[in-house]
Amino acid sequence: MAAVQWHSRARRYESELQSCGLEVAPVEFSDYHPLKSITVTDSKSRRGARKGSTSSSSSSSSSVAPDPLSSMLDGTDPLSMFAAASASESPLTLSQSSSTGDVGRGKRREKEDEVGVDFEPWSSKRGEILARFTTTEKLSINLFMGSDKGKAPSLASSAVSEKVRTRLEELDDLEEGSQRELLNLSQQDYVNRIEELNQSLKEAWASDQKVKALKIVIQCSKLLSDTAVIQFYPSKFVLITDILDTFGRLVYERIWSMCSDPRPIPDSFTADEVNDTAKETCLNWFFKIASIRELIPRLYVEVALLKCNRFLTKCGIQETVPRLTAMIRGIGDPLVAVYARAYLCRIGMEVAPHLKDSLNKNFFDLLGTFRQIHGDSVQNQLVLQRVEIPVYLTLYSPAIHWILQCVSYRAPEALLTEMMERCKKLGNNALLLNSVMWAFRAEFIATRATDFIGMIKDCDEAGFPKHLLFGSLGRSLACADPPEAERLPILNEAWKVITKVRSPQDYINCAEIWVEFTCRHFTKREVNTVLSDIIKHMTPDRAFEDAYPQLQSVIKKILTYFHDFSVLFSMERFLPFMDMFQKDSVRVEVCRSIMDVFIKHQQEPTRDPVILNALLHVCKTMHDSVNALTLEDEKRSLALLINGFIRMVSFGRDFEQQLSFCVEARATFCNLEPVLVQLIHTVNQLAMETRRVMRGSHSRKTAAFVRACAAYSFITIPSLTSIFSRLNLYLLSGQVALANQCLSQADAFLKAAVSVLPEVPRSISIEGKLRSSEGFLLDFINNFLSALLVVPDHPEAGVLFLVRGLLNMVQDYTWEDNSDAKVQVYISALPLLAAMSQESYLYSIPKVDSNETLYGGDPKFLAEINKLCETLIGQVLDHLKTLGRDESVHRQGCLAFSLFGCLLAHGDLRNNKLNQLAVNLWNLSHKQGYCNTRTSVRTLEFIKHQAQQPDMAHLSDMIQRLTLQSRT
Repeated sequence: MAAVQWHSRARRYESELQSCGLEVAPVEFSDYHPLKSITVTDSKSRRGARKGSTSSSSSSSSSVAPDPLSSMLDGTDPLSMFAAASASESPLTLSQSSSTGDVGRGKRREKEDEVGVDFEPWSSKRGEILARFTTTEKLSINLFMGSDKGKAPSLASSAVSEKVRTRLEELDDLEEGSQRELLNLSQQDYVNRIEELNQSLKEAWASDQKVKALKIVIQCSKLLSDTAVIQFYPSKFVLITDILDTFGRLVYERIWSMCSDPRPIPDSFTADEVNDTAKETCLNWFFKIASIRELIPRLYVEVALLKCNRFLTKCGIQETVPRLTAMIRGIGDPLVAVYARAYLCRIGMEVAPHLKDSLNKNFFDLLGTFRQIHGDSVQNQLVLQRVEIPVYLTLYSPAIHWILQCVSYRAPEALLTEMMERCKKLGNNALLLNSVMWAFRAEFIATRATDFIGMIKDCDEAGFPKHLLFGSLGRSLACADPPEAERLPILNEAWKVITKVRSPQDYINCAEIWVEFTCRHFTKREVNTVLSDIIKHMTPDRAFEDAYPQLQSVIKKILTYFHDFSVLFSMERFLPFMDMFQKDSVRVEVCRSIMDVFIKHQQEPTRDPVILNALLHVCKTMHDSVNALTLEDEKRSLALLINGFIRMVSFGRDFEQQLSFCVEARATFCNLEPVLVQLIHTVNQLAMETRRVMRGSHSRKTAAFVRACAAYSFITIPSLTSIFSRLNLYLLSGQVALANQCLSQADAFLKAAVSVLPEVPRSISIEGKLRSSEGFLLDFINNFLSALLVVPDHPEAGVLFLVRGLLNMVQDYTWEDNSDAKVQVYISALPLLAAMSQESYLYSIPKVDSNETLYGGDPKFLAEINKLCETLIGQVLDHLKTLGRDESVHRQGCLAFSLFGCLLAHGDLRNNKLNQLAVNLWNLSHKQGYCNTRTSVRTLEFIKHQAQQPDMAHLSDMIQRLTLQSRT
């Protein structure tokens, strides 16, 4: 170790920087552009040309690696090529169309047969119906299990009469078989039984028991004639029609598979393309259905198989739908009949949406049945089941909504106007009017909103509450705008009715809808009035506790239209409205939605006291929800929102007020560490901004304020649990203090960082996984070393006191077993010490005297640096010897090459001993061939280049002794 003598190489940083710069080459801009494609000549294209010719006059020059930007200009990008291809094919397409006149008509028919994405499918409604129409009463299911005397038909029976006889026997067996009634079923038990029947249907079909499958479908269809528990009927309809849909799909796919032999038929097939076997099978199914004696199961099963008519005749569906429409007139119960029409319309829209006449006929037949609702039969049934007429009328809504949706889909304006007139002739039937407003296009409703309000007024309040009608109107007006002159009268008329609703739940259901209309078209004055009315209705008896979803919806709608938070919080009733959210989880969710909108839409920092006080309250609510059980992801999410708020707070040049805000925020958000980290960053930025703005004026006041910022950070950092957050913030705050000439504060921060180093654990948790902390610690130490260059020594602490303190901590730290991290730190410290020995430092801080000024190249100072460097090199060499004994040759080679690079860059290799040490390290690193050959070659090239520089001739001798070795 004593043989090593360190001398730092004198550096000329400016000349080194110039020598490393890129060479400047002249460019003729007339011939060059970075986006211009490179062209070469294909030598094969010129007959007789010399091999390798690159004449630019060739007519067959091709682009090599054309760039996409330039190719887009000449129409060769993929989209342009696609358009060109389409254009080139268009004449052929036109000629084909002209030669076959039916093709165009066929395409138009296909368009008519398709329902667009603007049509809301049944699948999106079924879940809502099942959730809305429930019951607590006991239910029952009548299951006709059939007798065991049924036998499969003989394969030898080929006569039609024999097949018909067998078919009738099977169905008679069904209707004459044993009957099993399941009583006292809960709603969930009922649903489970229906699901079991659906599964039995699939199993029977899979096992080729087609008659059994049909029996199951007939049993289920019969249940739709039962209205014993009338409130549950819409949900029963959904469950049973799911089974019918499954059956219809299975039959269609079976017949389709028969048509696909020997090759598949196209989707747009005609009946002429269907083979005799498939047609006979299809007829067989329809004969079985025709043999069903009861009207309702026969109707439903035939509707389920409606699509199969395509296999029989070209106009099969077109002829069948009117017949089925007429059959429904035979159903006596109006509720059963309306759902049968809904099912026919649903299947009709799936298989033949172009048959508008049948859809309209179904609707007009429906209008004629409304008088039955008030007949004795229905009224007696309602009395028996103790069901009020308003509740009973709501049972019709899903079916009527669906029928009207089918009828109004892409319907002309004249048809919709005609339907309104028919509604008026019925005395403005409230149930029908409600469905009209649900189903018709929002634009149609909005332009006639005043007319609809008049019709609502004329409706009978007893049968269907008017607030429900106004709710339906409000949904349409939320999607389309009425004429501007009518908006205020519309709002006034609606609110006259809404505010008189006594039931808090009914009130908030309707008010929540009209809040959007109010926010969309009016100012904060009207919105504030609406909020006041909601508070008035929902506060008594704490009614708001049962209406949190609706109240949340009100908040979201207001936030959708009011992004100016100075306007939002100036509403007198907004914060009292928020006070109704007293359930913690809901309250936090509301606060999150407010902060999401603020961060998204607040464009500029604010100092508005109204906004700051309100949002501090909102953020404190989120912060106070954090407890020991809160997940880390939830904490991060909340911290992001609060940090977004903190970043948007600015008091301009009132720096003391800004610091006071940070002090208040620290006390408010003490449980969220990411928020404390953000506050420290904010204060550091504030200190730097203060120095920049106040430069040259009020220097004492500025210095005092910067010291206050440093004190804030110094007090806050120890409260952080993350060790690396503390280390990095100590270093950052120390650099900020140093940049502001607060040397005592900078020393305190840097000393604190050194004192924390022993606390770094060997592993840390990152995203729930334990990882070694060694890499993070090395990164921090390297950053710390680079900052120490400009830190002046404390006059009472001795030379290089921070560097020595850091190295002592590194020496005493418990590193991982078989780790070279400590030696890597020693090697990293050598460039710092070499930089400290220069007459002029690589970088400095304005108005801060670094060691270059304090010591001015004093020999004693340089001797201390050299002595410390020799000690570090000795430690590294001892470690290399240990690795050699342990046969860790790969680690030994890497460390030796790293030390060699350090000596080459920073050591004075004119010193023979240091020069020889560098050669020995090179040879040691290449001894086992573990060094990267490319890196070694480039290093040698660098040394050769450096040897040509003035005062670097000694490198020429050294390079002769550096050899390359490999493991081969």
